Amino acid sequence: MTPHDDLLDHRDLNRDLQVYSSDPLAGSGLPMWLPAGAAIREELARLAKDLAHEDGCLDVHTPVLGKRALFERSGHWAKFAGDMFPPMELGGDQVVLRPANCPHHALVYASRQRSYRDLPLRLNELAPMFRAERSGVVSGLQRVRQITLDDTHVFCRPDQVRAEVVAALRSAVRAQRILGLPIDHVRLSLRDGSDAWLGSEEQWERNQHALRSAALDVLAGQALELLEADGEAAFYGPKLDLQVRDGRGREETIATVQLDFNQPERFDLTYRDRDGSLQQVVMIHRGTVGAMERVTAALLERYQGRLPLWLAPVHAVVMPIGEAQDSAADEALRALRAAGLRVEVLREGSLGSRIRTSRRVRASVLVVIGDREAGSGLLQATDGADGSEHVLGAAELAKKLASAHRRRVPIRW
Repeated sequence: MTPHDDLLDHRDLNRDLQVYSSDPLAGSGLPMWLPAGAAIREELARLAKDLAHEDGCLDVHTPVLGKRALFERSGHWAKFAGDMFPPMELGGDQVVLRPANCPHHALVYASRQRSYRDLPLRLNELAPMFRAERSGVVSGLQRVRQITLDDTHVFCRPDQVRAEVVAALRSAVRAQRILGLPIDHVRLSLRDGSDAWLGSEEQWERNQHALRSAALDVLAGQALELLEADGEAAFYGPKLDLQVRDGRGREETIATVQLDFNQPERFDLTYRDRDGSLQQVVMIHRGTVGAMERVTAALLERYQGRLPLWLAPVHAVVMPIGEAQDSAADEALRALRAAGLRVEVLREGSLGSRIRTSRRVRASVLVVIGDREAGSGLLQATDGADGSEHVLGAAELAKKLASAHRRRVPIRW
């Protein structure tokens, strides 16, 4: 993607779109999702859940708080205490906001003994986690203190690792294709020669090879490059990162697949093998759609606010020319909303000002109802993306928009 300095930042686009707001009373880095942003986030969450369920993931819900002892056990306290919020005293315990979701998912796995026949077990949650970012570095939706992550943790046998990595990476690539975020490359993040890594060298070599092999399998024929980066692994294992570039050429990680040697050992996560012995499970961190905040910022900038219909906060704006068309506008509103679409009616002000308002919020379709349309039972619909005009009935318009929304594709006029 060629960098463009004239592209609007998501914070600038937010002035028109009203996706989120911030307030000093709420605190820096804690944006509040407004109705338009809530609509985008709901669509992203639905996509994440659809992809997770297609891959056999199970839903869980876990607390945003945990005892300090939980994060001492997981190793997060030793590694990331400086990035965590201070502990709160509660009933003689120290409780903290979680910096990651994996310790709770490890406890879910450990809630009962598993057999080799139970694996793989894939646990999915749209889960908030917290980072004590400094006030000077928080920014819009890209750098926040509460991150809402499409987070899956896979617990599997060593012989299942490669297949699980293939499935995870394939779904992550598919998610970005659906979203329309161009993937620049996939990065294989490896350890370097230092002693900053947990686990044995043999573990690292075996699993780095598994990730490399899985990535090459998924990327074959996709015109996507696999680049290797020594020293960029997580401290607990190697990872595959999907890297995207924004309109200004800045590179960001949007989704990831990570192996973890640390959590299974620290939480004694085992399964009973076919010979009756207890074996340590392998844990895979899997992020498919990514963080709701970061992905929303990336999408706003990628599309410069004019999101695809399925993601758009406003699918249609209905504008009766005058009071005489109010009844026809109400009928159109009911038909479109009954199809599950996000629709608004603008009645006040000149038609020109209402059209400008509709364009400013990047409504997908502008519907005008005058005497002719009300008399014939038809609507005049203008595609907000390309300006094409179409005359059709409310039921037919509802069907076309609902199909595009459900299938996450452009409108087929």
